[in-house]
Amino acid sequence: MADKLSPEQRSWNMSRIRGKDTKPELLVRRLLHAKGYRYRLHGRTGGTRLPGNPDLVFPGRRKVIFVNGCFWHFHDCRVGEHAPKANAEFWEAKRSRTKERDAGQRRLLEDSGWEVLTVWECELKDASALESHLVQFLEKEPHASNGAPDRQHS
Repeated sequence: MADKLSPEQRSWNMSRIRGKDTKPELLVRRLLHAKGYRYRLHGRTGGTRLPGNPDLVFPGRRKVIFVNGCFWHFHDCRVGEHAPKANAEFWEAKRSRTKERDAGQRRLLEDSGWEVLTVWECELKDASALESHLVQFLEKEPHASNGAPDRQHS
């Protein structure tokens, strides 16, 4: 099926898609704020930027949360597995690069002692399950190294 929009119209539409303060991100932020959690936004912590600019940063807990769109970040749900037919090679390459970049940034964060959670857009449908998942992640004790809990805080 051919794209119903001209290349100029498609380009304009795509330029309007935001990377920050998206509806899914705002939903997660409101939910956590209402539960009493405080966080920093978009990878900022102590004057430095974290790899990948996580959407929410909890410096004292050494935890970060990414809120990802299923299509853009190639999630394994129905939306993420949808492959555009128009310009298919371009979209496959672009989404694959995004997935690889995400994995690299996650590795950098974990190697630096941060715990990482990715919240997928499709998980927002069940607010109760999402809330439980977020609280469980934030309240879980940090990774243990050599059998002792990591008590490093910033």
